[in-house]
Amino acid sequence: MSQTNVLVLVGSLRAGSVNRQLAETAVSAAPEGATLTVFEGLADVPFYNEDIDVEGASIPAVDALRAAASDADAFLLVTPEYNGTIPAVLKNAIDWISRPYGVGAVKDKAVAVISASPSGNGAKWAHEDTTKAVRIAGGKVVEDTALSIGGTGALFGELHPRENAEVLAQVSKVVSDLVDASKQLVNA
Repeated sequence: MSQTNVLVLVGSLRAGSVNRQLAETAVSAAPEGATLTVFEGLADVPFYNEDIDVEGASIPAVDALRAAASDADAFLLVTPEYNGTIPAVLKNAIDWISRPYGVGAVKDKAVAVISASPSGNGAKWAHEDTTKAVRIAGGKVVEDTALSIGGTGALFGELHPRENAEVLAQVSKVVSDLVDASKQLVNA
């Protein structure tokens, strides 16, 4: 059985963000036969612009993102909510990996979304917008495995999310379902 490689993209650039910690929790919850890797270079990726996305152009941060996305069998997108929507850094990453349109690295690959915020809303609007953007980009969103976590301040306090047994179980299920969906797409 081959290894399933999942690329994790985090919509918060802050090192100590809850969303970064949820991505770390997902990495630690990887089932046997799966490897999750958090992409670390989103802050260096320029805003998508067709004038610079031309054949022969080499933009190191974009090249690294696209290479990681091409090597991925599936994607886990972990997002906070900024002003009621998806953070620009995550939307930008989706834009880059969706090009060229119709054959980008995300096309026909399984995608799961985890959202979290201090509000009771659980970043559901960002979750919806992320799901919409990645679906339009060609990704196959695993609908039944969606996870939105609200009230993160009260829920975690000073603890890392992986120290909360319920959240760890929920994140583990998302990861497991994503890996299973990826295998089903490969075998379809």
